[in-house]
Amino acid sequence: MSEQAKSTPIHFVASDGESHVPKAMSAAGTQWAESTGFAAKEGEICLIPSLDGSIEAVLFGIGKQSNPNRSPLLAGLLPVRLPEGRYHYVIEDVLAEDDQALFLAVLAWHLGAYRFDRYKENTKPMPELDWPEGVDREDVLRQAKGSNLARDLINIPANDMGPDELEAVTKGLVDTHGAILTVIKGEALLEHNFPMIHAVGRASPRAPRLLDFVWGDESAPKVTLVGKGVCFDTGGLDLKPSSSMLLMKKDMGGAANVLGLASMIMSAQLPVRLRVLIPAVENAVSGNAFRPGDVLQSHKGLTVEIGNTDAEGRLVLADAMALADEEEPELMIDMATLTGAARVALGPDLPPFYSDDADLVASLSAESRSQWDPLWNMPLWPGYDGNLSSDIADVNHISTGGFAGSITAALFLRRFVDKSRSWVHFDIYGWAPAAQPARPKGGEAQAIRAIYSHLKAKYAK
Repeated sequence: MSEQAKSTPIHFVASDGESHVPKAMSAAGTQWAESTGFAAKEGEICLIPSLDGSIEAVLFGIGKQSNPNRSPLLAGLLPVRLPEGRYHYVIEDVLAEDDQALFLAVLAWHLGAYRFDRYKENTKPMPELDWPEGVDREDVLRQAKGSNLARDLINIPANDMGPDELEAVTKGLVDTHGAILTVIKGEALLEHNFPMIHAVGRASPRAPRLLDFVWGDESAPKVTLVGKGVCFDTGGLDLKPSSSMLLMKKDMGGAANVLGLASMIMSAQLPVRLRVLIPAVENAVSGNAFRPGDVLQSHKGLTVEIGNTDAEGRLVLADAMALADEEEPELMIDMATLTGAARVALGPDLPPFYSDDADLVASLSAESRSQWDPLWNMPLWPGYDGNLSSDIADVNHISTGGFAGSITAALFLRRFVDKSRSWVHFDIYGWAPAAQPARPKGGEAQAIRAIYSHLKAKYAK
């Protein structure tokens, strides 16, 4: 008996097909499905019993086949809802529209099977999926592993994921892939001219630092990732209300996603010279905390007036981005859980991204659609740049008005990018407020599968 013959078949069934029961189904199985009212609605599951009490087959509803918004990631519901056992997709069903749909359905299974059980044991056994022929197993696992790394780092609370722990995780990733890590920590930040990273993190007993690692051939195209690593954000002296602090363990979601993306790039051995910069800090409150109205020096040399200490992420990013810009990378990507304004505009599931590079915008938008990794391009509208004006410094780091907060944050960051051939900023949420197919509730990887697909298409041999 073959390995696949020992597992239970999963039939993908469309609700607008001729029948809601596959032709290969036994008469008893057909009668069972019809008697239970299986209608192949999106996410609907019908378990067909066999005579010995085991499961003969699974019918999985995918809704209308004609629906252009039907997601292949719907299959991420299966590992959560199916009982323990081994299963395989029936390729001849609706699933076999194209290779990409099959790839995403397999990836969806592995993304949907994610569990965060560091603090609470989950003893329920997970079902297993046999690998269909023709699916790139290594790439599925690479993307699932990178996404789940980002999820883990966001889900771990701040008492166990501060700057020290984030550095340790980064070092583990660096050691795995043979990269080289440099850490600038505490007062050394001032010696190396990173005054804004130091200012944001100095009030915490956990010293601020800049994590900087490089990997790959020095002569290869330079791709630099910068991730906001604010391990907890109290808001500083502009203190957040308690309700707004409940999810602030996720304020290092930019760093988490950058590390997940870096793991994909290095595992795939993409022919790039990768650099990763993570300013890792905690925005705390003490007598030496930076204040509203302070004017800070920056690594680039611009003076920055502080409009609100709760807008600290763009400050630490700006110092790291200015460093990255000095070596003129071909592409700089920054990721940050930066503004509530982005959530008001687009909600938690759809991260905006900003770039002046029209070709890059077109490619990322296309990869977002093909990978079912939602993104939405937003404008770097120059008419709002004056909202960052200051009477006493080169720039105020927040807008003087209450509008377009995500855009003005991106415009602030753009001031620290001069030499990079291309730059793109992602204002992510890093969190799934409710469980969805392939997206369990909690810390979430956003945009990195689309970015990885773009990089793979551009640079892979």
